[in-house]
Amino acid sequence: MKIKNENGLHLRPAGMLVSEANRCSSHVMMVCGEHTMNCKSLMSLLAFPVCPGDEVTVECYGEDEEQALARIVSFLERLNQEDQS
Repeated sequence: MKIKNENGLHLRPAGMLVSEANRCSSHVMMVCGEHTMNCKSLMSLLAFPVCPGDEVTVECYGEDEEQALARIVSFLERLNQEDQS
């Protein structure tokens, strides 16, 4: 997915992403360039900034991986639309 939010993934949306990811039992990871971040860890997400225009890949592994992927993709799509409405 491409991050279209004009502020990227800063503190507020990163915290909301952690909350979404923690609703799932699967491991939820986001890959941006050469960095892999644990979506259940705010520190992990903030350690490697995700900027507007960056391409990210969401990877989910575990019992509810399909639902987890749908939840995180939906969250990122809503985040992208926030600045465009």
